[in-house]
Formats: sequence, structure tokens, C-alpha cells
Amino acid sequence: MPAERRPRVLSGAQPTADSYHLGNYFGAFKQWVALQDEFEAFYFVPDLHAITVEYDPALLRERTYIAAAQFLAAGVDPERSALFVQSHVPEHAQLAWVLGGITGYGEASRMTQFKDKSAKGGQDSSSVGLFTYPILMAADILLYQADKVPVGEDQRQHVELTRTLAQRFNHRFGETFTVPEPHIVKATAKIYDLQDPTKKMSGSNQSHAGVVDLTDTPKQVAKKLRSAVTDSGSVIAFDRDEKPGISNLLSIYSALTGDPVEAIVEEFEGRQYGHLKVALGDLLAEFVGAFGDRTRELLDDRAELDRVLAQGAERAREVAATTLDLVYERSGFVRGVRP
Repeated sequence: MPAERRPRVLSGAQPTADSYHLGNYFGAFKQWVALQDEFEAFYFVPDLHAITVEYDPALLRERTYIAAAQFLAAGVDPERSALFVQSHVPEHAQLAWVLGGITGYGEASRMTQFKDKSAKGGQDSSSVGLFTYPILMAADILLYQADKVPVGEDQRQHVELTRTLAQRFNHRFGETFTVPEPHIVKATAKIYDLQDPTKKMSGSNQSHAGVVDLTDTPKQVAKKLRSAVTDSGSVIAFDRDEKPGISNLLSIYSALTGDPVEAIVEEFEGRQYGHLKVALGDLLAEFVGAFGDRTRELLDDRAELDRVLAQGAERAREVAATTLDLVYERSGFVRGVRP
């Protein structure tokens, strides 16, 4: 890594829903905002990844705008970070093709996410794009010479493939890529589904009743909290194995307030589950209410969103084009005169 630049971090979240949810915020966005202080940050909306499964073009376009607005509402600062849409930087797809040439079929077929997603509809109905998804993800990371990649444990395998491909290319063609490290924040609160607190909160869960969207209304939040699964007994205590429902509510309360779980348990000593639900409902309603208002305010000015995304893509391409030029040179391509 050149000494003259700050270490780089890159991350993104697919635009596959009408809103991100509370788990996305505490598991990713809050960390992204903090990383802006220490790293040169690149945050993007991976719309190319979103087309690896069946999709609606009009919905994808709208959700891409929603994603960008929610990144900004969460605190991503376009003056400190490059915020952009993946398809606005063609170098992503170009580098993915080169990396595909050094990726073994066996390596790609062993990716857990492809196995899981293809198992639902069968491999014959899965797209080639879904199969090569991890290669495009590797290109996303290597294009920016990222030092750290904030990911959950479920994405660690993809970062390992990225590291393997970077090392393989460097070995065959000369030092070209920074070999990235996964950046997994150990202290991050894990948010689980309100209806099934043994599963993490996810927009892909069969029922959406246990998912708190960042644009839910106070009435929707109150309804989801009232019906949140609790546990046998009546003592408010943190125990992930014996009391997963109450433990999840306590984790959310702690994440929203910054108070340690132990202090919250002490605060509710001798009180009923319902008291915790009501108090948490008020906190959540205030949080998502403000977040939703900010998101809608940003979406009301599409021209400004376009400006921010164009600015981010320009900054991203400055780095991406430099990397791709080096890759093309090392790969032996004849470098033509550009228009």
C-alpha cells in the first residue's frame, strides 16, 4: 500500500427491497459511518449484482434510488466518501471478466451462497450471473485496492476467494492488487427476527412480520413489537439460549440507546415483558420515524441524488480506471488509443 494514501475500505448493500431494515443499519450502515473517520471509503449500490436473479427493471431503478437515499440518511457523507451506483462504473464488469479467466470452476461452484440460492429453484434454473457473483464481488473489492472489507460472517468466504484471486494474479503477472482483509466488527449487535429470534433479521425471511424496516410508520413499529415473540417465564434477563426473544429485544434496546444490556436488565427488574415492549416500541418509533422522514426528503429531490451519485462515480472511476489500466497492461492486452 502506498504510504501517501489512507487505507481504503469498500462495501455495498443490494437494492433488493423497498427499504433496508434495522439489522442492516446496526450490522452495516452504522459501521460504515464510523469507518469514514479512519479510511478512504467507497460505498456503492450493487445494481449489477441485483440482476443475477429474476427482477423488475422499473422496481430496480426505484430501489436503487431508495438505497442511495438510505445510505445518506444513515450518515454516509458524500464529501468524505465516494457514494455511487455500481453500473455507473463500467470497470467493475470489465475487471470481473479478467478475474473470471483465472478462477477455477471448482472454486466458483464451492461458494456457499450459490449453493443455497440455487437449491431453492434448482441449478438448471439459476443464472450464470448468480454462479459468477463472487467473481464480480472480487472485482468490486480489488478495483479500489481496498485494504479492508466490512462484511458479515456469511460473506467471509467471498472475501477469501477475493484474496486468493488477488494473490494468484499478483503471482502470475506481477504485484498488481492489494490483498484485502475482512473487517468484521466483533462488537456489532446482532439483530434477530422479531417473530423467529433464532434467525437474523432479513428481508428474505418468509414472513416480514418480524422485520423492522427503516421506513416503517410508528403504527407499524408498535404492531410488530406487540406481536414480537417472547419466552416462557416473566423475568427480563439476557440469555440467548434460554430466552432468545427477550434477549433480542434487549439487544435492540441497547443498540438504540448505547446502554449496556446489563444496565437495561437492571432498569426493568421486577417489571413485565410488556413494559419492555412498550418502552422499546417508543424508542424504535422515534428512530425509524426520523430515518424515514430523512429518506423521503432525499427522495423528493432526485436531481440532487443524481448529482451526488455522479460525483461519487467520478471519484470512484479515478481509482477504478487506474487499476484496470494496470490490469490490462499486465494481462498482455494491446492498449488502443482512447477517444
